[in-house]
Order: sequence, then C-alpha cells, then structure tokens
Amino acid sequence: MISKILSGATSGVEGYIVTAEADISQGLPGFDIVGLPDSAVKESKDRVRAAINNCGLNFPIKRITVNLAPADTRKEGPSFDLPIAIALLSGMGAVSRADVKNTLFIGELSLDGEIRPVAGTLPIVLAAKKAGVKTCVTPFENRMEAALVADMEILGAKSLTEVINHWRGEPIEPAKHSFEEFQIKSDDDFSDVKGQAAVKRALEISAAGGHNVLIIGPPGSGKTMLAKRFETISPPMSFTECLEVTKIYSVAGTVQKNALWRRRPFRAPHHTASEASITGGGKTPKPGEISLAHNGVLFLDEFPEFSRRALEVLRQPLEEKTVTVSRVSGTVTYPADFLLIASMNPCPCGFYGSGNKCSCSRKEIAKYQSKISGPLLDRIDIQVESVFIDYKEISSEKKEESSAEILKRVTAARKIQEERYKNDGINVNARLTARLLEKYCKLDAESKTMLKSVYDRLKLSARGYHKILRLARTIADLNQKEAVDKFCVAEAVSYRALDRKYF
Repeated sequence: MISKILSGATSGVEGYIVTAEADISQGLPGFDIVGLPDSAVKESKDRVRAAINNCGLNFPIKRITVNLAPADTRKEGPSFDLPIAIALLSGMGAVSRADVKNTLFIGELSLDGEIRPVAGTLPIVLAAKKAGVKTCVTPFENRMEAALVADMEILGAKSLTEVINHWRGEPIEPAKHSFEEFQIKSDDDFSDVKGQAAVKRALEISAAGGHNVLIIGPPGSGKTMLAKRFETISPPMSFTECLEVTKIYSVAGTVQKNALWRRRPFRAPHHTASEASITGGGKTPKPGEISLAHNGVLFLDEFPEFSRRALEVLRQPLEEKTVTVSRVSGTVTYPADFLLIASMNPCPCGFYGSGNKCSCSRKEIAKYQSKISGPLLDRIDIQVESVFIDYKEISSEKKEESSAEILKRVTAARKIQEERYKNDGINVNARLTARLLEKYCKLDAESKTMLKSVYDRLKLSARGYHKILRLARTIADLNQKEAVDKFCVAEAVSYRALDRKYF
C-alpha cells in the first residue's frame, strides 16, 4: 500500500511542492529514500525510526521505500523528516489517509519526536496556497511565519505525538498573525549629527529617489554615523515589500520572532567579506548580503578595502536588481534590489584634501583610489564629500534638523513619483529608463547648455548622463517643482564633481 503526503522545498526564494511517497511491503527489512536526497535527507530514516518508536508506536519491520517527487530535483535539508514520518504512519494505519489529505507537512524531527524549526517555511506555504492546499502543519517556532499567508490553516506542532493526537480528538489551535500598525523606533536621529549639511542633503535625495551614494571624507567626519541613520528618513515598507524581505530571511533561516520583517534591512558586511558571501552561494546556495539587503540598504564602509572581486560582482545586481548564482547543484536567482551606500577615505592615511597634513605619496593615493573601478563608480548616482567639523560647529547648541522633518519631505516626493509612474511599472526616479527620461525630464535650452558643458568636461558616459537627469528629477520633486530647471540640474551636477577632484 502506497501513501502520499505533501511537503515542500525551496529553489532560490521560491517554494515548490514535493510529494513524499511511502511504500511498505513484504520482503527483507530495509529503509531506502530515493528522489535525489542529500546526506541530511538520507539520514532522515534514522531520525524518523527513532521518533516513531519513542512516540509509543512500533516502527514496521518491513521493506520500506520512500520517494520524494519530483525525482529529478535534488532534495536538501532535514525538513522532510515530518512528511516522511506521516507518510509511514499513514501507510501503517496509525493516521487516517482522509485526515491528512490536502495537508502539507514540513519539519525536522529529533530522536524523541520533537519537531524542530526549519528554514524556508514562508515560501513553501506560499507555494502550498498556490497549489490549492488548505492546511499546513509546521514546526511550532515557524507557525507565525507561516501564518503570514492569508486563507491558510496553520497548525504549529511541537512534537510528532501532538500531530498524531490532532486527529484523535486533541486538535492543535490554528496560528493567527496580527498585522497591527508598526512604527520604527530608533534612538538614532539626524539631529544627532552636527554640520555635514551637504551629506545630509545627499542622503535625503537618495531616500527620496532611491539613488546610490558614495561618501568620501577623512576618518571621524561622521560617514558611518550618517549612514546608520538613513533608515530613519526612509519611507516604511509596504506589506508586499515586507513579505518579499521575510521570504529571503526565511530561506536564510533568520526570520525574526514576530515573523514579518518590517524594518528596511541594513546590511554592513566587513571589508574582509568574500565574493560568495556578498552574492550568495556555497555548496548549498544561500542568499548573500546583497539579497539580505533587498528593499533596504547595503552599507560598505571602507569601500576600497574590499577585494576587487567582491566589489566587481556588484555591477550586474546594481543594474538588474537580481543576482544569479550557479553551482554544481543547480542555478538559483535571488532578488537584490538594494540601495548602496558606500564610504571611503580619500587616501590611505585618510587626510588628503582635508586641511591636515597628508602623509601619502601621489602614487599611493592613485593606487588607493584606483581600487574602485570606473564602471562601478559609474553606477553610483551621488558622490558627496564629508568634511572635518570645526570646534565652533560641533560645540554649537543650535538644534539640527530631525529625521522626522526630513522624512516628511522624502515621503511627499515619493508620493509624487508613485502617482507619476503608476502606469509605468516603477515607483522611484532611480528606475527611470532612457525612454521615460525623455518623457518626464524635459530640459529647457539653458539647462541643456549647462549639461552639455559638464558632459564634455567630465567626459561622462551615457549612464552618467542619465544619472544626472534622474537626480535632477528627484531634486525637482523634493522642491515640489513640476519641471526640471537649471537649478535642479546644477545641484545634480554637483554630486558628480568628485569624479574630477578624486578620480
């Protein structure tokens, strides 16, 4: 007699249905798992045997074959323990086939039958809903994550015994998720930062239009301090964006206790990070830093200190907003729609151009700055300089503008963009294509003359030219202007001046 139980797995950040088929027949006792299982899945037979015996049931001493379909897709991880156990119990008659029909199971089993949490629960439950499944049995720790999926009965179980007893008159209470209003609470605020008006303005433009930023300045000038406060001026994520981020962190196995990831991610990998940790990968591919920063910020401090390979892999994701990882086990694509904020010193000692004595030779400065390639720099919309703050400014009691005040302007600018692009498939100016730039960023004769002069003098690429137009469009939106005028263009150009000064 063959029993079939629904389960699931993930490919990238998307889930798909896996069917655990169990055949219990006469013959020489044995337990085989087929369907391209990895080592963790092959070891399931020992965990399942011990769990069933320790739950007070007798494991069948017969010929057992378990197939995980589709058989041409590699199965990885311990999340198939529970569905395999339920498939065997169904074949033994300990669980009614009618009870487990149209129910999906995922979970790792301990030897005593406890159900442990697994990664990738949310995308699997989403795939189950798409396939028409009505009930999902998940580990108790994953229940709130799974409950994010509407119109799905989620049963969070602590043990195999609890699952069996659910159909014997001791039902598990379905999990429900509360989607109460959430507000960011942070002790950090832009009002903490004295001076640096130019950098604050640049970050405001970045938040309003989704533009990448490079901050160049001496050590101690507040580059990191400002970057860490960027979240406080970023518009909150929509529910759809929250769900996208939660799926990624679910696959990575780091979902928060409240399940729904509501704050925009802020990832700040150390400059010793490898290429694989930035893009994702490994023997079993997992999301890297650029995917964990999806819908949020990837902050690269000490930008030139990262390896050349680690930096160059950013080029394609910055354009495509996805990253494809190819390994022997398969090819997966992860979302990577992040905003890049990078900071660096102008030279190895950090004091070039700051008024302090620089101890670096011209050759050393050139070598240090050349670590950032031209193509990568060309993908950064805003280059802004942070400067040393003098004593009078840092000791001043003047109240600096708060994050809440900046956020009001950013939110207003975002609303303008959402309304403007509602039929164009984008929501921020940084996503404007060349065709849309012609439509929404028309320049008058004076602005065109100014931009032509800058284009020739700085020897900009076509990408650099388009980035100036996108920045000018964002500046106009922040200033509540319908048309892009010469003042908007002039300010946008000022954020490319570092090309000439440093690079």
